Amino acid sequence: MENEALWRPSADAVATAKLSSFIAAVNLRWQAGCSDYASLWRWSVARPEAFWRSLWDECRVLGESGASVVEDGDRMPGARWFPQARVNYAENLLRRRDDADALVFWGEDKIRRRLSRGELYVQVSRCAQALKGAGVVQGDRVAAYLPNMPEALIAMLATAALGAIWSSASPDFGVQGVLDRFGQIEPKILLCVDGYWYNGKRVDCMAKNVEVAAQMPSVERTLVVSCLDDSPVVSGIRNGVRYVDFVAPYAAAEMEFVPLPFAHPLFIMFSSGTTGVPKCIVHCHGGALLQHLKEHQLHGDIRPDDRIFYFTTCGWMMWNWLVSALASGAALLLYDGSPFVRGAGRPGTILFDYADAERMTHFGTSAKFIDAIAKSGLQPRRTHRLDHLRVMFSTGSPLAPESFDYVYREIKADLLLASISGGTDILSCFALGSPILPVHRGELQCRGLGMAVDVFDAEGRPIPAGLGERGELVCTAPFPAMPVGFWNDPDGAKYHAAYFERFPNVWCHGDFVELTANEGMIIHGRSDAVLNPGGVRIGTGEIYRQVEQLPEVVESLVIGQDWARDQRVVLFVKLSEGMTLDEALVGRIRQQIRQNTTPRHVPAKVLQVADIPRTKSGKIVELAVRNVVHGRPVRNVEALANPEALEFFRARAELQY
Repeated sequence: MENEALWRPSADAVATAKLSSFIAAVNLRWQAGCSDYASLWRWSVARPEAFWRSLWDECRVLGESGASVVEDGDRMPGARWFPQARVNYAENLLRRRDDADALVFWGEDKIRRRLSRGELYVQVSRCAQALKGAGVVQGDRVAAYLPNMPEALIAMLATAALGAIWSSASPDFGVQGVLDRFGQIEPKILLCVDGYWYNGKRVDCMAKNVEVAAQMPSVERTLVVSCLDDSPVVSGIRNGVRYVDFVAPYAAAEMEFVPLPFAHPLFIMFSSGTTGVPKCIVHCHGGALLQHLKEHQLHGDIRPDDRIFYFTTCGWMMWNWLVSALASGAALLLYDGSPFVRGAGRPGTILFDYADAERMTHFGTSAKFIDAIAKSGLQPRRTHRLDHLRVMFSTGSPLAPESFDYVYREIKADLLLASISGGTDILSCFALGSPILPVHRGELQCRGLGMAVDVFDAEGRPIPAGLGERGELVCTAPFPAMPVGFWNDPDGAKYHAAYFERFPNVWCHGDFVELTANEGMIIHGRSDAVLNPGGVRIGTGEIYRQVEQLPEVVESLVIGQDWARDQRVVLFVKLSEGMTLDEALVGRIRQQIRQNTTPRHVPAKVLQVADIPRTKSGKIVELAVRNVVHGRPVRNVEALANPEALEFFRARAELQY
């Protein structure tokens, strides 16, 4: 039976959505004959030249599009998008210079700042002049080791305006984690911060700054941004200068945005790095801009003067995704710190305080945050107005069906809950929300426009929607937001190996998914973490959805352990404070899984751990735990937010029998 809808857009919301006007525009221009989202998606995939041309025009991209939309459009990789175009990402984000808010910044409950669009333009102009004065030219790298604060956005836009390349990491990385990333790309300029606030505590970063700068010989200036102190001492940092002193000589001036090829590098992003040194993924001006305009305006219904929030650090791709909303005329609501610092009420309320205080229209967060506040009993609909909030985004891991229920029951009933999924690899999404579609429990609403997303079985055959069968998430045709390549990969061998070896000329993303009868998607986990007891493939997300419904379980992690020439399922659980795993709870966990899945899903072992290891962006690391359990080394533990948690899984006596 078709999954019942939890929410449906009103007729007025559908009529006024940017997506509806886009459908009307392509029908008029191309006689596309689109009547709903499904027909528009099919047309966008069948007619990519028409779709991406229309997107450029309807979103009013500043720049020259050129005569051709795509060359070698049957090659993946190898397609060339808008090959004659000239565009600058920063120019499109800074097109408005009025007195409306460009950004609001909250550093937990300690710091409040606000910049208008005109003030942001001035700050970017001064930074761009200073970078140019320091010798930064097209193709140079500028790296930032900063919190999600205004200076990160300002410096990124200044870098992009000059045609230099931006890369960032969050200041909670250790020294080796920073060197593993920035050391590969040899930046000319390094930005860092004197410290930051987290969960009410001051975290000093100056000692790390000294060490990082000393070990990167390419850095000619180390710019120290003030967060904790008005005038941090920089004399011990190699080539150190305070950021305020660096930009002080330069007054506001009209900016010169360098017109760049569509494929000119804009960002270098990093893979999580839990299986080795992080991959350096290069994304371009045109691809990032066009893809984000599509996802924001058509999928997220972001309109001029909307107020967009995403809980993210500068080390996660959602920061890059968030800040692009300036190109749609929206204001950015930036937050740095713990989402569980106590706000006006209980821990976890500060982000909802922010939503009310700043008239937030779009609230972006992780599935884990939603699960955590649900388990804590938070009821924002009773404690907050949330009267401007129209859209809630969730990503980072699959959003459990029960979390959908919680959002509509305890946060807001009339809300587009957009569970979205993609990755750093494409700086965007394969599956998204839609303001003209209903929300079905546990499902991502739709495949992204212009993205030929499909699900393949092990032999590379498409699996039809609605059968309940799972397979590999693939994209069978090129799209503009594909990376232009990896850094230091001149022949493209690493890039090809990462995505195109499994199915030739097809992007294989590494997610284990199914397409639903509603033409939505359910993500069952990462393909490389899929369990295989008795030859039956099981997505880890299928087990998490059941286990984490139990009130005693805060979080869980499941792996397949090689055992007796087969594989057995081993489940680790982190329990509520003060609780101990006993036979009764183990029995209830197994019963919950058996009743709602299959006997194959039931773990052979259930063990308690004090913590679950995760990456800096909050994703649990099944592969690292699997390596520990099997006595194999875990490379690059610097990529983990809590590497000490791996010790809870090492040499467990219970796994020897």
